[in-house]
Amino acid sequence: MIPRIPRFTRARRGADRPKPPGFDRRLIAPMVLGSVLNPVNSSMIAVALVPIGTAFGASPARTVWLVSALYLATAVGQPVIGRLVDMYGPRRLYLVGTSMVGVAGLLGALAPSLGALIGARVLLGFGTSAAYPASMQLTRREAERTGQDSPAGVLTALAVANQTVAVVGPALGGLLIGAGGWRAVFTVNVPLSAACLVLGSLRLPREPRACGRSRRDVDLPGMVLFAAMLVALMLFLMAPRADHWYLPVLAAGAAAAFALRELRTARPFVDLRVLGGNAPLLVTYLRQFLGYATSYAFMYGYTQWLEQGRGLDASTAGLVLLPLSATALGVSTLTGRREAVRTKLVAGACVQIAACAFLLLVGSGSGLWTLLVAGVVMGVPQGLIGLANQNALYRQADPARIASAAGLLRTFMYLGALGASAATAGFFPHRADTAGLHGLALVMLAGSTLLLATVLPDRSLRGLTLPAAGAPALPEPRPPQSQRASGTPRQPQEAPESQDSRGTRKA
Repeated sequence: MIPRIPRFTRARRGADRPKPPGFDRRLIAPMVLGSVLNPVNSSMIAVALVPIGTAFGASPARTVWLVSALYLATAVGQPVIGRLVDMYGPRRLYLVGTSMVGVAGLLGALAPSLGALIGARVLLGFGTSAAYPASMQLTRREAERTGQDSPAGVLTALAVANQTVAVVGPALGGLLIGAGGWRAVFTVNVPLSAACLVLGSLRLPREPRACGRSRRDVDLPGMVLFAAMLVALMLFLMAPRADHWYLPVLAAGAAAAFALRELRTARPFVDLRVLGGNAPLLVTYLRQFLGYATSYAFMYGYTQWLEQGRGLDASTAGLVLLPLSATALGVSTLTGRREAVRTKLVAGACVQIAACAFLLLVGSGSGLWTLLVAGVVMGVPQGLIGLANQNALYRQADPARIASAAGLLRTFMYLGALGASAATAGFFPHRADTAGLHGLALVMLAGSTLLLATVLPDRSLRGLTLPAAGAPALPEPRPPQSQRASGTPRQPQEAPESQDSRGTRKA
């Protein structure tokens, strides 16, 4: 007698086929929430500068230190913490960094003076430096675990969240100030920090103890020299006067010592041989600097002008920038999964040039519609340039150092932001008037033109694409040609402690 075959046999056979593993979606919430802490604090402060200056009797040239202090800390902290993430894994650094954000929020909410506020912003800068490098490391690990190099959706989510929060920040800051005063832009970090700690503790994979790791593996002298070089350089850029001649001298000396140290040590903080042979990555860093210098100059300069030159209150100034936020969000969402990195950079640079030229037409008598159009036009490059640079870095960087490379990308972003804040203070020494805005717009126009000039002749961008979802992982990139030609041995890659992010995860 022939047994009867159940009707569901065919369906079961289909169900038994193994499915390729996908990205662990539980990681996205802590990755995104943690990575937006930095841009939200960078942008919210824009509408708080005027009321803070009023509260402490400080001029714009003094309150701009609230901007610069965070960027100084971030520019140093991002690559340093990124290197530690590469060595010891993302979980520990993520939790420590987000806890520092909560402490900084409390200090800012209770600060009795402008100096105390600046100290809180420094702590905030270091605390917010951990999540983005950790997120890039987690993305790379998931690609290695699944065997599929399909990070386009995840990278888009990170970029869209960061760029959107950066442009929504002024509007959010205006609403917070309207509801609870300027101290609310600091207090809001406490619940954000708590949410990150909960999500990070529950969802980020636990790391085994670093096998064979010791404090000697950390290039502490290199990190100190790197920090000294950056701080001296940025302090001079913030106040480029003849009596500050010693600052560029210190920066040059620290740079020479840093290069000598990194070329001689076995485990450098920044592998200068690999980085120097990777010209496309170096140009990506330059584009990041130029693009964000213009974006942040618009954010700080235009926002202050709306309040002082145009006479709007903080809440209204934040609302006027909402079209910028909506445009950036729409552009990033629509173009996020598209592979044309070069097209995004060309389009972003061209529209940014148009936006800077448009600023030359606004004045104290401009209508609200004119002010809204300026925000809409500037939103387009904000939705394109940062996303394109992030995707380019993911393809160009050494996989074993993806977190520190991502940290350096943020460093160049905040170098641009610091240059923007210095330019804003220079054109608005006492008050944000229309003449100062037009002078700032000319500088922004020059930077945008230079950005376009770095994109048009770059042929390496034509083949720089992200594979479609489900595509097999790309092979590890070969050493730079300069290394192969010279015969210089490449430093052994330092594999993460836990390649399988689920292998140590507890249910």
